[in-house]
Amino acid sequence: MGESSPEMISTDYLDSSALVKRYLAETGSVWVQARCNNLAQVIVTADLARVEIAAAFARKLREGAVTQAEYQQVRVQLVSDVSMRYQIVPVSFERVDEAIELTARHRLRGYDAVHLACALHINRALLASNLSPLVLVAADDVLLKAALAEGLHTENPNLYS
Repeated sequence: MGESSPEMISTDYLDSSALVKRYLAETGSVWVQARCNNLAQVIVTADLARVEIAAAFARKLREGAVTQAEYQQVRVQLVSDVSMRYQIVPVSFERVDEAIELTARHRLRGYDAVHLACALHINRALLASNLSPLVLVAADDVLLKAALAEGLHTENPNLYS
């Protein structure tokens, strides 16, 4: 029983508010790092998360919360993780159209609606392949509420110290 079967592999969709916790010490960072370091866990995010996370790093640098060396280190680690660890969902025309519809149903900011549209897209593909549904991981209560309303499983890393 030492081999992992498809049933044992699970998929998390992490938005930027969750993924930034992998790089910067915040509430929930240990929990996010454990999920990201578990190779039986597929980590998915939208391409636009790269920009949001880089912006969070730059803000922390400007605020003096991280040093220049720490800033460079997390930027390099992000690039590596994007190419080696994360499954990246391109933000297609179809995802943007779906995100627009989601803003009509939920009180979502623009990029949060895009994250939710991407997560829903991946979840549909997983279910169509008879795989376990994904879990949307975010540190944003509004996004989590919308994801639940759309039928997704959710986790908030802020609930874990």
